[in-house]
Amino acid sequence: MKEINQATKQRIKEMISEMTLEEKVSMIHGNGLFRTEGIERLGIPPLVMSDGPMGVRKDYENDKWEDIGNTYDYSTYFPSNMALAASWNIDKAYEFGMAIGAEARGRAKDVILGPGINIIRTPLCGRNFEYMSEDPYLISKMVVPFIKGVQTKDTAACVKHFAANNQEFERLKINVEMDDRALHEIYLPGFKSAVEEGNSYTIMSAYNKLRGEFCSESDYLLNDILRKGWGYDGVVISDWGAVHDTEKAAKYGIDIEMNVTSNFDEYYLANPLLEKVRNGDIEEKVIDEKVERILGLMFKLNIFSEQRYRGCYNTSAHRETALEIAREAIVLLKNEENLLPLKDSSIKTLAVIGENADAKHSTGGDSAQIKALYEYTPLTGLSMRLGGNTKVKYAKGYSNDESLSPELIKEAIELAKNCDETIVVIGLDHNYDLEGRDRTDMKLPYGQDDLVKEILKVNPNAIIVNISGSPVEFEPWIDDAKVLVHSFYAGMEGGYAVAEAIFGDINPSGKLPVTFPKKLSDSPAHCIGEFPGEESVQYKESIFVGYRYFDSKDVEPRFCFGHGLSYTKFKYSDLKVNVIKGNQIEVKVSFNVTNSGKLAGSEIAQVYVSDLVSSFIRPEKELKGFDKIFLEAGQCKNVEITLDESSLAFYNDKESRWTYEEGDFKVLVGSSSRDLRLEETFSI
Repeated sequence: MKEINQATKQRIKEMISEMTLEEKVSMIHGNGLFRTEGIERLGIPPLVMSDGPMGVRKDYENDKWEDIGNTYDYSTYFPSNMALAASWNIDKAYEFGMAIGAEARGRAKDVILGPGINIIRTPLCGRNFEYMSEDPYLISKMVVPFIKGVQTKDTAACVKHFAANNQEFERLKINVEMDDRALHEIYLPGFKSAVEEGNSYTIMSAYNKLRGEFCSESDYLLNDILRKGWGYDGVVISDWGAVHDTEKAAKYGIDIEMNVTSNFDEYYLANPLLEKVRNGDIEEKVIDEKVERILGLMFKLNIFSEQRYRGCYNTSAHRETALEIAREAIVLLKNEENLLPLKDSSIKTLAVIGENADAKHSTGGDSAQIKALYEYTPLTGLSMRLGGNTKVKYAKGYSNDESLSPELIKEAIELAKNCDETIVVIGLDHNYDLEGRDRTDMKLPYGQDDLVKEILKVNPNAIIVNISGSPVEFEPWIDDAKVLVHSFYAGMEGGYAVAEAIFGDINPSGKLPVTFPKKLSDSPAHCIGEFPGEESVQYKESIFVGYRYFDSKDVEPRFCFGHGLSYTKFKYSDLKVNVIKGNQIEVKVSFNVTNSGKLAGSEIAQVYVSDLVSSFIRPEKELKGFDKIFLEAGQCKNVEITLDESSLAFYNDKESRWTYEEGDFKVLVGSSSRDLRLEETFSI
């Protein structure tokens, strides 16, 4: 990552000294829906942004939300952040970042507005699909390589939404109340890693309030924590329309104000700010500092250099990256009697049922929508994969017009009766997974439960595939289903990856980055905390988010955090824990993983830590390490994970600092948060 040297800093100061006040102010607010103003006489271009990170969004008119009408702004449609997190593959996160950074530059963008890393507090948040996980450690490990990958291509990542933006209901004004431990242990670590390890050049402030202050005007968040606490010297961009007060935004950390309206000169950091500076209410040096950071960003991006990376988009290499991530994001949730993989040679007729089998998702989700060059649906992928020796027959099965469902179900039942194999593709779409609105429950919409129940009556071996960006409820039929495959929105190649997994061309290796509860009332945000609140929402569950709650309170989920099956089996053995005491304590954890099955496959070995005796309440266990390893049949590999003091620590809210206590800890190693194979206690 590029740093600003002393000579460049001096040049920036000289550039600022040549600017008028009006020119400075023009650089710190939108002068287009996705750009700031440049200063042509000084050779300073506008800063151009685009939504992401499922792909670079299509181009709009500068001053209205209308498609500019280009035929050349199709982009690679990448898997969602949740799909990326389901891969648990740090290397793929870096490759993903590089690809989307190159696409942004290829489309002449300077900043890609992503990744989104807000915590999955509830299954109902409409933007869960844009985020990564319920676990701050997993988020931290995936977001850092993503950012680094993006920024190798002279494109700035813009990590969002800082902070505690965990619902869409009343997102423009909802006030979030949580204790310090929840804030520092759950909701901030991903952003901290993005800054301190990922060196994210930009950060987007959130819409909501935290403890009564808008996040875009929060001295505590943007100055005390971000700049002073984490040493952040990058650019803070407001979410579009998140600023409400000129003086607070100016003084408390916003560098660029963006909005959804075209009255650019009336933005809070436009003419109203000019007036306050002229009246002496705000010092001009406040604006100088913002411009200095913006120019610093431009130098980091090589904007003033002829050697700046040019970029490229919709290349075969980028589409291959999308496919590779989609493959690793497939999660095999259930596979009784080893029904999968299917044998294509024995299938003359295949019934494919369900609207989601033929639904394209790239154009939905609001700001996450992509103008994709193409998108393979599961129906397309299955047909491509099977070829002419198998007749693929499709029945819609259900519709978002639920009045049509009874007849569609009858048609689907008849098809399932008369085909060799049946695949039912269900789930959500971007009527439910979308910006600006949360779901009201976890149930499958459009009468899908009735469809699945009826299909399983006539074909108990039907393969069920769920596509959704958030957990959904499977309870009406899950005990009767023998196979369940899950895919988060997996990009333009997602449908083909599903087909490959079903027929064993790939061995599924994804694992859930989020808990799937049996029912909504089991979720801690709903049974302990509040959701969605009215003017204010109380995070009464504190640090007990996701599996931290389910495991600590012994609540059985439907599918636990970290769960994902394979077509082979993995054996864990020979756990060794070695405590190294020096200036900093390190705990070396090593163990063997053996592929004891007959097929090659990848396993995600997970390491959890439990604090056995603490003066503060702690979760039953917390993820503190993982490694994704590929093993041939019969192969054994040794896995080494190093834990440090942060792996043992908690936030002491009485003293406002991170600490750990001497005593006994336990290392737990296994295949998921509830499939733990090895454990050993050690003392500090």
